[in-house]
Order: sequence, then C-alpha cells, then structure tokens
Amino acid sequence: MFDKLDDILNRFEEIMGELGEPTVTGNQERFRKLMKEQSDLTPIVEAYKEYKKSNQDVEDSLAMLEGETDEEMREMLKEELGSAKKRIEELEQKLKILLLPKDPNDDKNVIVEIRAGAGGDEAALFAAEIYRLYVHYAESQRWRVETVSVDEIGIGGMKEVSFMITGQGAYSKLKYESGVHRVQRVPETESGGRIHTSTITVAVMPEVEDVDVVIDEKDIRIDVMRASGNGGQCVNTTDSAVRLTHYPTGIVVYSQTEKSQLQNKAKAFALLRAKLYDIEQQKAHDAEAELRRSQIGTGDRSEKIRTYNFPQGRVTDHRIGLTLYKLDKIMNGDIQEIVDACIAADQAAKLLKMGEG
Repeated sequence: MFDKLDDILNRFEEIMGELGEPTVTGNQERFRKLMKEQSDLTPIVEAYKEYKKSNQDVEDSLAMLEGETDEEMREMLKEELGSAKKRIEELEQKLKILLLPKDPNDDKNVIVEIRAGAGGDEAALFAAEIYRLYVHYAESQRWRVETVSVDEIGIGGMKEVSFMITGQGAYSKLKYESGVHRVQRVPETESGGRIHTSTITVAVMPEVEDVDVVIDEKDIRIDVMRASGNGGQCVNTTDSAVRLTHYPTGIVVYSQTEKSQLQNKAKAFALLRAKLYDIEQQKAHDAEAELRRSQIGTGDRSEKIRTYNFPQGRVTDHRIGLTLYKLDKIMNGDIQEIVDACIAADQAAKLLKMGEG
C-alpha cells in the first residue's frame, strides 16, 4: 500500500510541475486532463501527508518521553502519543478506502426510470412521490433535473416516468437506488382503513456517450407524433414527440417533454443509449456473480431494497439493515443518511473482499 502511495505522491508532484509549464497551459485538452487527475489525487495526497506527519509526531513524542523526568510533562506527552496513534489508525482506514478501485461511472450524470408495479393507482401515486423525492434530493445537491417522458394518471399518479439528473457525482450517490421500493399504508381511497402494500421499480443508469454505445441506424425505427403542426412537416413542429424502437432488443423509448422534435430526439437517444449500456452492465454483472455478491445487494432490478411504512413513520433499507424513523423528511428528499450508509457498507464489503484476496 505504501509503495503505491509513494508513487501517487510522486505523480502528484509531476502534475503540479507540468501544470506550470507554458506548453501545457496553452493546450486546453492536456490542461483539462491534468487538472482532472490532480483533483482525483488530491484527497489521497492530503491524507497521506497527514499520515506521515502523525507518524513523525509519534516518533517525536517517544523520543521526548525517553529523556523526560517531569511527571506532568510525561502525562502530557503520553496523551499526545495516544491521540497521534489513534489518528494513524483512522488515516490508514481512510487511505485504504481512497485506494479502492473507482467505479468509472461515478462522475457521470444519470437517467432514472420509475415504474409503478403491484398496487394499481396506489403504486402510481407512490411512483409520483418517489419522483418528487429525487427531484428534492437533486435540488439539495445543486443538480439539474429534466423530464424525458411521463405517463400520468388523472389523480396525480405516474405509471412511469423517465428523467435525467445532471451534476457532479450524480451516479456515485444515486446508483444504490436501483431496485424495488415497497410502500405500506392506508390508501386515501380505502374506506375500511386497511393497510395496503404496493411496489414500484427504480432503475438508475449512467448517461453514456456515443462512443460508449454504438447504435446502428438500421436497427432503429423513429416515429414522430405531433399534437399539432401542419401536414408533412416533422422538424421543429410544436409538441413533436419522438418514439424510438430498437429492433434487436425490443426496447421502445419515448420523449415528449420538449417543444422541438430535435430536442426530443436527442433525449430519446440518450435514454436508449443508457438502456443498452445498462443491459451490457447487467451481463457483465452476471458474469462476475462473486463480485456482485460482495457488493450492496445483488444489483438485481427485481430485488426489494427498501420499505416505506407510513403508519409507523419508518423507512427500512433491507440490504444494509438500516431503519430510520423520519419518513416525512425522507419523502421530502432527505436521503443523504441512507446514501452515506450504502456507500460505507459497499466500501466495507470491498475492503473485506480485498483482504480475502
């Protein structure tokens, strides 16, 4: 581990030197790459420098203790020694986590799809509430939300909704939301006051570039539906909805939230690329079943990950055994505690796996 840390420290110093060279500052692409690498390495370098300093503090305190006869001074030095040793342990753990292999998708924007499952209208109402939960959470993170398509029911519910979230680290925080979310409550339409259980499915997919997923034009049918606009014109007409059908997989995506057909088409293609990439990711996951078991949950879309129990005001994440009694806050987008707990559990599982290896 320490050889690797020394290499990182040397590389960091190289980058700092390069960033000051006129040849690099004049080359935008190279400059951007180096700045990105520098920002990725900074937390590791800072923790390692603090680790080295704490080690030096331990050595200094031990050396001073040897020659010190004053009892009060000895006690003070022992206290300093104890806190420096404790800090070294904390920093060692922090460095192990910082050195874990990074998910290449963590910095990407995401496309989220929510579908109502079992429970009819009640499931559609819950889907709309979970959509609002993510919109509020995105706002708290200063991310941007754009709806791609939505299938609403008259009473304020959503059978299905797809939306894009753009912002730093969106995938790294939202990737743990994929799976089945279950709600237990008395529906407003229920006269007998019985608790119903309904489910929705959430899929969180990283936004992918054209280069990551190549789509053959022959494999796609593009249909344009217009709510208004004249005859044969199909570019930039008002409310031009676009539907893409991908023959090899049977995937159909729809975008109708933009006024221009070109914008809807771009959104539909972004959603299709994300779905095709997601299929590839799932295949890779299946091939690495062992790795999958070491992660939080199975990563399976049909896995029940969370229950929202309204009568008891509690939310339980089944993968990590976390129960919180603050349902109202969570439904308003306050999910940071759950996100942090999932990240910590995922890191712990990966560290354990590395230890076994």
